[in-house]
Amino acid sequence: MTRSASFDALGTTATVVVARAGVLSDARRLLRVELERIDDACSRFRPDSELARANALAGERIRVSGLFAEALQAALDAAADTGGLVTPALGGPLAAAGYDRTFRLVVHGDPVSFEPVPQGRDAWRGIRVDVGRGEVVVPEGIQLDLGATAKALAADRAAALIAASTGSGVLVSLGGDIAVAGTPPPDGWAVRIAEDHSAPLHAPGPVVAIRRGGLATSSSSVRRWRMAGAEAHHVFDPRTGAPAESDWRTVTATGATCVAANVAATLGIVAGSAAQGWLEQRGIPARVVRRDGSVILLGAWPRPAEAA
Repeated sequence: MTRSASFDALGTTATVVVARAGVLSDARRLLRVELERIDDACSRFRPDSELARANALAGERIRVSGLFAEALQAALDAAADTGGLVTPALGGPLAAAGYDRTFRLVVHGDPVSFEPVPQGRDAWRGIRVDVGRGEVVVPEGIQLDLGATAKALAADRAAALIAASTGSGVLVSLGGDIAVAGTPPPDGWAVRIAEDHSAPLHAPGPVVAIRRGGLATSSSSVRRWRMAGAEAHHVFDPRTGAPAESDWRTVTATGATCVAANVAATLGIVAGSAAQGWLEQRGIPARVVRRDGSVILLGAWPRPAEAA
């Protein structure tokens, strides 16, 4: 029988589920340690994080930890794979729209005036990272945000660490960014699909079972806040420097890793139906909720209770 534990972390809910009895305490401890490390490295809301230092020293070559270099490289790989539509170069537009503090503070703050500043699909190309040397250069005028990949990377790293350390199959969920590792339960890990990661377990929604890799949901229906004369959500389009306006409102995708799944889901929100060919070319199963609430299944997306 599986065992689980949840706690608040990274502005969301962290959950770990293990397949072996007796290892939950160790799994929870390992997950906390990994999340503290990723927060130290990649938080946009902590002035002492490595990301904040890289942004403050834009234009300079700086030394960074191996974890931050890995996280930034993952974000640059995502940008290269998506033609710059999923990019780490959106810190400036997000901050200008009022998302310059934890989301809990954003939604309770006063609306801000916002003038979108398009970043373009190639803004990420000037960012340099040397993983071997542990060095990073952020161009002047660019502010990093690793929101599309860092949390998913933490899920991947934590799941692999817990499985290796405890010998148990494990599922790690960070606000709906899910990674699994080790031997799964006989019927796989059951996951309920919901637009809002904070929805209760008994909330309506399809259930799929995953055995390996990752699964992620991205949505423009949650994490919304007020701007002067408008409402914003957290998935920005670099072509406009503003919240993405596509015909898809929620995308759930699977991948070989949680990072891959989250990149695919985020691209779906940014590009909408224009992302369908990208997903199908890569054989990525996905479940899409259009703006009108209708649902489409792409690729080999499983029906409920089938294994992804």
